[in-house]
Amino acid sequence: MAKETAIGVRAQQLFKTLVERYIKEGQPVGSAALVEASGLGVSAATVRNIMADLEAQGLVMSPHTSAGRIPTTQGYRFFVDTLLSVEPLDEQQIGKFMSELNPDDTLPGLLHSASTLLSSVTRLAGMVMLPRHDQSTFRHIEFLPLQDNRILVIWVVNEKEVQNRIIHVNRPYTPSELQQAANYLNDKFAGQSPQAIHSALLDELRSARKSVNDFMVTAVEMAEHAFGEEAGKTDDYLLDGQSNLMEYAEMANMEKLQRLFDAFERKHKVLSLLEQATSAQGIQIFIGEESGYKVFDGCSFVTAPYSVEGKTVGVLGVIGPTRLNYERVIPIVDVTAKLLGAALNNSR
Repeated sequence: MAKETAIGVRAQQLFKTLVERYIKEGQPVGSAALVEASGLGVSAATVRNIMADLEAQGLVMSPHTSAGRIPTTQGYRFFVDTLLSVEPLDEQQIGKFMSELNPDDTLPGLLHSASTLLSSVTRLAGMVMLPRHDQSTFRHIEFLPLQDNRILVIWVVNEKEVQNRIIHVNRPYTPSELQQAANYLNDKFAGQSPQAIHSALLDELRSARKSVNDFMVTAVEMAEHAFGEEAGKTDDYLLDGQSNLMEYAEMANMEKLQRLFDAFERKHKVLSLLEQATSAQGIQIFIGEESGYKVFDGCSFVTAPYSVEGKTVGVLGVIGPTRLNYERVIPIVDVTAKLLGAALNNSR
């Protein structure tokens, strides 16, 4: 972009110094502080002139007339894309992360460990999107009758993951009918994805009705209720460490926090961003208004996809203020995603 290439080496050094100092201290950075911190041996007047140029290009702003300057969203983007140098985690740190993500743990346990790990290490809010069902493999299903035409569905995917769901049906079914339906589905569909199963159900149902096969109709109707049209989608994620955000002065406004926590609770805005990140190769960062949601202005998401058997099944990451320590956070998110994927592969 023209605004990026127009910045000279000296201006880049001063801008990098400003961003790093603001990330660390959370206070606007004045010209005198930049003269001392940059080590460039330039005068305060020169620094002021350069800052004025950077402000004209939209990279910095003055929150108050007499204050120093802070980075804008565009400034953070330039910093992350152009000036940031990320160092990989050392072996000791990676070993600690590996000990937290035990392949022998259950799927819910692994996902919870990942979100907790992210929040505790970064002191931000850690999030893990639940694996998409289209990457799951159906293993076994059972139906248990409940009162009021309700049925408890218990099904196993990916060897270890057990999911429960209550479905509502139009008539009562006997335990024998439900057992026959479960046996049929287990024999016919074991090893397939729920999405593939759903796509086959309509043909099965039409065929069963034409032959007036009550048993087949029951089996396929049970499967239609159990897998449903939402097969292949996810509607949830885990979030840990929301209270960490209160440690940042710019996020301590109770009204802003209430709106932010409400967005966490409603989930669809966060899930929309995580879904966007599923197609990314490696780290993806949304800074401030780049998210497209007003409630996340002033926040940054750092995300990375995690994979099972070479296929992306979900995304994890952190959310914090735009002045989060990108240099430190990026490798933590990257490594956690790789280790979670490895643990899930080993647990299958």
